[in-house]
Amino acid sequence: MTKELELIYIGDPMCSWCYGFGKEMTALRATLSERYPDLPLRILVGGIRAGATDVLDDAGKRFRLQHWARVEQASGLPFNREAFIARQGFVYDTEPICRAVVTARSLFPEANLLEVFRALQRTFYVEGRDTTNGKVLADAAVAALTAQGHQITAEKFLEVWSGDAVIAETAHDFRTVRQWGVNSFPVVALRAGEKLYQVAAGYTPVDALLDQFEHIVEAAGAKA
Repeated sequence: MTKELELIYIGDPMCSWCYGFGKEMTALRATLSERYPDLPLRILVGGIRAGATDVLDDAGKRFRLQHWARVEQASGLPFNREAFIARQGFVYDTEPICRAVVTARSLFPEANLLEVFRALQRTFYVEGRDTTNGKVLADAAVAALTAQGHQITAEKFLEVWSGDAVIAETAHDFRTVRQWGVNSFPVVALRAGEKLYQVAAGYTPVDALLDQFEHIVEAAGAKA
């Protein structure tokens, strides 16, 4: 029996475990692209702290740095702790960066959105820039899109990012994720026909992801 397959990645670019998971997700996508060349990848943003208004104090920074240390140990990816500690008056609102992902998706549905997602993550975690700032987000996203051959100015990206349509689409992502019962990230799912299967929840090495994916495909009697 053949069923339509769709790989779904649910994350938030300012979730540290999603950042650490980036290389595993990239490796999964690369391997599955060879085995299942027509398998689409859908990315939904979760909004882990969307709409937050509280200024991050020293206790909040220390709490996150503890998470960063665990992510760094598991993934080997670097973190710019100095820039994070030094930033004053920072509101850890993840809606703007999630909306940047949705903006790229809306403008260029054919783009490699995972690479844009990861570029935005590096802007925050490695470059230590303020990814609640629209101009910072536009510059990072446009650079990632341009590298793929998709031409757009930062000004145009920022215009779309600021518009009601993308704001509403981002909120729709948040609602969809919550309706699916997903409250922590990252999550990888597989849709086979009308059914949705969980491939992984939380940081998972690529070998385990591949094993679970193939197990689900076999159990569902599906193929791409």
